[in-house]
Amino acid sequence: MIAKYAIAGLAGSALLASVAFAQSPSTPSDTTKNSPTTTMSDTSRQSSFQGSWRASKLVGLSVYNDKNESVGSINDLLTDKNGKITAVVIGVGGFLGVGEHLVAVPFEKVKFSDQPVAYTGASNAPAKPSTTTTGAATAPAASKPNPWWPDHAVFNATKDELKAMPEFKYAT
Repeated sequence: MIAKYAIAGLAGSALLASVAFAQSPSTPSDTTKNSPTTTMSDTSRQSSFQGSWRASKLVGLSVYNDKNESVGSINDLLTDKNGKITAVVIGVGGFLGVGEHLVAVPFEKVKFSDQPVAYTGASNAPAKPSTTTTGAATAPAASKPNPWWPDHAVFNATKDELKAMPEFKYAT
């Protein structure tokens, strides 16, 4: 019984090997001989994508209005069939996604900022983390803008205006 399996395995290997040997090796043409080869270091250079943002980091980004009031966050990006972003889905209100009102706005109307939000009043400023450790005060670290995603988005509307807009629903 084992002999049958061994013979079948050898015959199958011989058939596969004959197909591999039948292929003729391709010789590079004159145009490919003289063309530069791409190496891993050439294709993975950051400079070729300088100024590009990661779409995965845009989802969840906080959205503020012109008065630096938080109005929601980006839930999704809608693209056309060519991959161009056409709309931004902003989630307004709710708590942890429950009771959230989704609104789709044109991508051109949303502006992105690399600089942190400048808070002008104490009423809309978030609570700052304590900068003291064991009784000694430490200065907060200066944050530099990340080149791979913006700090926040700006859409000129209040929360109430966004909630009054028609709700965006995904087609099923």
